[in-house]
Amino acid sequence: MTHKAAATQTDEVTKRSLRWGRVLVWGVVVVIIIFLALGLVQAFKAQPQEGRAPDFTLTLYGGGSYTLSELRGQVVVINFWASWCGPCAEEAPDLEAAWRAYRDQGVMFLGVNYVDSEEKALAYIERFDITYPNGPDLGTRISDAYRIRGVPETFIVDAEGNITFFAQRPLTYEELSLEIEKALGTR
Repeated sequence: MTHKAAATQTDEVTKRSLRWGRVLVWGVVVVIIIFLALGLVQAFKAQPQEGRAPDFTLTLYGGGSYTLSELRGQVVVINFWASWCGPCAEEAPDLEAAWRAYRDQGVMFLGVNYVDSEEKALAYIERFDITYPNGPDLGTRISDAYRIRGVPETFIVDAEGNITFFAQRPLTYEELSLEIEKALGTR
C-alpha cells in the first residue's frame, strides 16, 4: 500500500469515527432533553383537585400523629400554612372558627406547617389560638404529594377519602363552611 492510499484509508476511518461520535453526542443530548422535559412536566403538574387524596402521616407538634387514611368516615380539611405567610395569617381566625363550629360534626382539621421553624410555627399557633392538630411537613413529603406551590393552600377531603375542594388562596369562614357542608352532604 502506498503512502497516499494509507493516508486516504486513514482519512476515511477518521471521518467514519467522527460521524459516529456526532451521532453518539446527539443521541445523548436527545436523551437528556427527554429526561428534562419529563421532569418539567412532573414538576408543573397541578395540585390534585379531585379523586383519592394522597395519604400521609402528620407528626404533631407536642407528640402524636394522624394518618389521613385512618380518618376515613370523617370530612378532613387539610390546610398548608407557614408562620412567614401573610395570607395565612389572614385566614387563621376563619380556619379556627370553622374548626370550632364543625369539630363535633365529623370534621377534622389538619394544619400542615410548610418550610418553617418549629419555634416560629408554635408562636403562630399560640398567636392565633389554633386548637386543631398541626405539625411540620418534615422533608416536604406531604407538600410534595399534594404538589404545593405556595401557602396557604387548602384541600377538603370527604368521608370516602376523595378531594372535594381545593383553594390556593386564603379562605373565609363562609367559604369554608359552604365547602364543608357540601363534603358532609348537607348541601
